[in-house]
Amino acid sequence: MTFTPLEIPGTWLIEPVRHGDSRGYFCETYRERDFEDHIGHVNFVQDNESMSTRGVLRGLHLQLGDAAQAKLVRVSRGRIVDVAVDMRKGSPTFGRHIMVELSQDNGRQLFLPRGMAHGFVVMSDDAQFQYKVDNYYSPGSEATLLWNDPALAIPWPIAGIDLNLSEKDKKGLSLASILPLL
Repeated sequence: MTFTPLEIPGTWLIEPVRHGDSRGYFCETYRERDFEDHIGHVNFVQDNESMSTRGVLRGLHLQLGDAAQAKLVRVSRGRIVDVAVDMRKGSPTFGRHIMVELSQDNGRQLFLPRGMAHGFVVMSDDAQFQYKVDNYYSPGSEATLLWNDPALAIPWPIAGIDLNLSEKDKKGLSLASILPLL
């Protein structure tokens, strides 16, 4: 696997090596020793999966305080544009975002440390999204950052796409409103 640090400290692009032939391919999507050599020890406790159709935008979700989660995300079917916003108080990149295309074709993965708000938009007919987390979900510790807050200036690639958002995601908090919760 290739591990590339991204512009927000603690975030990594991980590209597994695919070994292919006429039958398809094989790759390792997680190898603890390689992960620890580049990122450090992360104790993943749960794997999650979602299936979404074109135009679904999920996020930007954040677990607060002791419920914060590091994530290792990937797409096993389809194509998404993945976005993460640094919400770590005191971070020199606080409020900045990264945007990465993840797809079944490119096999990329994204590691996000604790304290990142996360979301994605589906660009293909459907997408199967899988992720590992290092802490259990806590409904009472969840916050949703407004996906289109002008203060974030995220250039979502949504021209010509009919967006589909949950009510929770439509009512996310602005960056200014979420600050007191951090």
